[in-house]
Amino acid sequence: MRVIIAGGHGKIARILERMLAQRGDSVAGIIRNPAHTAALEEVGAEPVVLDLERASVDDVAAQLDGADAVVFAAGAGPGSGAARKDTVDRAAAVLLADAAEAARVRRYVMISAMGADAEAPDEVGDPVFVAYLRAKGAADDDVRARAGLDATIVRPGLLTDDAGTGTVTIADETGRGPIPRADVAAVLLAVLDTPATAGRTFEVISGETPVRDAVQRIADGGR
Repeated sequence: MRVIIAGGHGKIARILERMLAQRGDSVAGIIRNPAHTAALEEVGAEPVVLDLERASVDDVAAQLDGADAVVFAAGAGPGSGAARKDTVDRAAAVLLADAAEAARVRRYVMISAMGADAEAPDEVGDPVFVAYLRAKGAADDDVRARAGLDATIVRPGLLTDDAGTGTVTIADETGRGPIPRADVAAVLLAVLDTPATAGRTFEVISGETPVRDAVQRIADGGR
């Protein structure tokens, strides 16, 4: 399998890249900063330097040639303002979807956010956080609506850098809770291996169910 990851230098992305590379898959990470090239090479990923805030659909589609799946793991990150929540968390995800359709790559996996909602009310939090939830929600809505994509949207709880446990809780709504980034990466890997998760949007937090079993359960229509 060949997988292209947008936001390839992110913490979850690099864990996923290492997992894919270690089992013999081909993986490339799209990065904006050339200084991050070595970090991707270290985990076995091919670095692709491309700024998703400036690239065209054709620019991105050219990098997807031969891919079996794309993963959107990019984000404006802490400290960025509301404007970049829109240009990265929404617009870059939409750009990747446009490019995937142009390159005829149907499989699209999105790292979203718990509470993502294009109509998130102002009282949810500070203006930048509200802009983030709205951007993620709008991106999710756009991707879900595309007949040309087989999309799965993963909404993790509070991310931590704790060691992965290999066990999670997955449901349409899990309630709030933490989850190690390593376990989110394991869920993404299982989702890529489980085509029947296409069309599903689910939340994931730490729990007691082995990752593969939890993903298969949601693919089978379980809650």
